[in-house]
Amino acid sequence: MARLGSGRTREGRARLARLLRRGVTLIEVLIVLAIIGIMSGGILAGSSQLAGARLKHSSALIASAVRVAYTRATATSKSVRIVFDFENDAFWIEEGDQPMLVQTKDTTATGGAEASTDAERAAVDESDRILKGPRAPRPKFTMVDAPGLGASQAKKGPKALERGIKFRQVQAQHDDSPRTQGRAYLYFWPGGMTERAAIQLSIGGSKENGDTQTLVVSPLTGKVVVKDGAVDMKVPLDDKEASERQEGF
Repeated sequence: MARLGSGRTREGRARLARLLRRGVTLIEVLIVLAIIGIMSGGILAGSSQLAGARLKHSSALIASAVRVAYTRATATSKSVRIVFDFENDAFWIEEGDQPMLVQTKDTTATGGAEASTDAERAAVDESDRILKGPRAPRPKFTMVDAPGLGASQAKKGPKALERGIKFRQVQAQHDDSPRTQGRAYLYFWPGGMTERAAIQLSIGGSKENGDTQTLVVSPLTGKVVVKDGAVDMKVPLDDKEASERQEGF
């Protein structure tokens, strides 16, 4: 009987040992899962913060380009424009070869300048065909050296937005509606004038307000106000510009 009891005791101890081993293994698995969850959350949070930083940096680059274009137009007494390229998520500054007045509600997107792309040329040709009659020559714009904005060593070339940042939409005062593809333009004139404009940037083309910033451009001073979320351009009720105290639309 003693040996039988002893055998049962040994068997119970072995069973208890197995249960303990299983328990320890389960605890270890839970700990590992918890660590993975914490690390994944940290990576996602870090990725979100990084994307947000890239969005802010891209907004700052465009705000800088607006200041450069505004100053250049005044210093050179020439018409200047910023080109926003949706296909390549890039922008650059161009200078006109002759004075010009921007045509409002221009369906060709060029604002009265010479067409730069095949799509713009087709739109201009169709517009001229409908209007007929003699047309004044359209000013030609060429890319210029913009210190601090160029992609090449010569500082002359398109400046790409930060990785993962895209133009959501751009609307300047001469546009009939916001531009979401092709190219959009923002014009500047000698004497310190530009167009009212709203330039929307987003993370990865997202439509969420939390992933979007809007650069609001004042037409009188060229001042740029960066706002969180998507802000549409508000058109004035008359031809008189709103007070600079009410900048940001």
